[in-house]
Amino acid sequence: MDTHAFDAIVIGAGIAGATVAAHLSADHRVALIEAEEAAGYHSTGRSAAIWIQNYGPPDVRVLTGLSRGFFEHPPEGFTDAPILAHRPVLFLAPSEQREHLGRLLAEGTGLREASLEEVTALVPALRPGYAVQAAIEDDAFDMDVAALHQGFLRLLRTQDGVLALRSRTGQIERRAGLWHVQTSAGALFTAPVVVNAAGAWGDKVAEQAGVAPLGLVPKRRTGVVIDPAPWQATRWPMVNDVDHTWYIRPEARTKLMVSPADETDTHPHDVAPDELDVAIAIDRMQQALDIEVRRVEHSWAGLRTFTPDRSLAFGWSGADEGFFWCVGQGGYGIQTSPAAGKLVADVIAGRDPGPAGAILPAIDPRRFASIAAASSPL
Repeated sequence: MDTHAFDAIVIGAGIAGATVAAHLSADHRVALIEAEEAAGYHSTGRSAAIWIQNYGPPDVRVLTGLSRGFFEHPPEGFTDAPILAHRPVLFLAPSEQREHLGRLLAEGTGLREASLEEVTALVPALRPGYAVQAAIEDDAFDMDVAALHQGFLRLLRTQDGVLALRSRTGQIERRAGLWHVQTSAGALFTAPVVVNAAGAWGDKVAEQAGVAPLGLVPKRRTGVVIDPAPWQATRWPMVNDVDHTWYIRPEARTKLMVSPADETDTHPHDVAPDELDVAIAIDRMQQALDIEVRRVEHSWAGLRTFTPDRSLAFGWSGADEGFFWCVGQGGYGIQTSPAAGKLVADVIAGRDPGPAGAILPAIDPRRFASIAAASSPL
């Protein structure tokens, strides 16, 4: 078995692992290990990403805000195309969601109430009577996930980092101050630090290392692509109801992506869409919008993985030296990725994490110690 020595091993080459590895590789020798044939095959490669400041718990919103500068002005040579493209987000409130809209406006950032006349001008397919109120986040953006992800992988390689694809982890053990990570490719990686950025597989990687799991919950999210003709939806905002039970977003110029915003508990695997969720997506959309769906052009599903309290879990494992958690991004991993990767790298390197450091107590994985203890063998 070939042995390769590094300063840090990052497990999982989705957006979380790629950003951590890229930031760490500025001053560490880093190996980024990925089980699949391509990086970002699961959640990252199936994301309908849009940067929304008013999305997620407070810790997520901090990292979302801190990431914006990177998206707007990435380092020279990071990508050949802009990462962001302006697209407002429209929140519709049926009568039963009016109170929730009021709370969103009171607690949110950069939101304004919109008249139904303005909403109808923006989305002329809106059915009369569906919404009684609405709000708009004007300063939101589509994100080019592929360009962002590949940019971080390119940065890793230019800083002499190693990306090991088709390298599913097997035995992971700590000996003589080093983690030893065996892979399905027949290689052994060693380093004093292991970063678990394995997403839905995070608890499984922990168990391979003899580390107690956190209780991560992968949840299925479904996407459907339709043709909204005769409506021209290219310039429409992203549209959802306040309670986020469905949403649409223009896709591939003339199409619409529709989702029922489902969160069905599942297990880590190559998830596929369920026909019922596809039907629910179309039904909920059609309650709000007068769009005839002649056929579903494409459907898919991805995994969004949450901690038990739905906040992030970034930090050292209390009982396992050199084991660092970077999991629980849920549906927020893309929009938080630059600041999240920097925060993790700063903590590992012992640097001042700056303003992001304020959320470290809230996202410390050791808050789940009772879950870990309950899952450990006697």
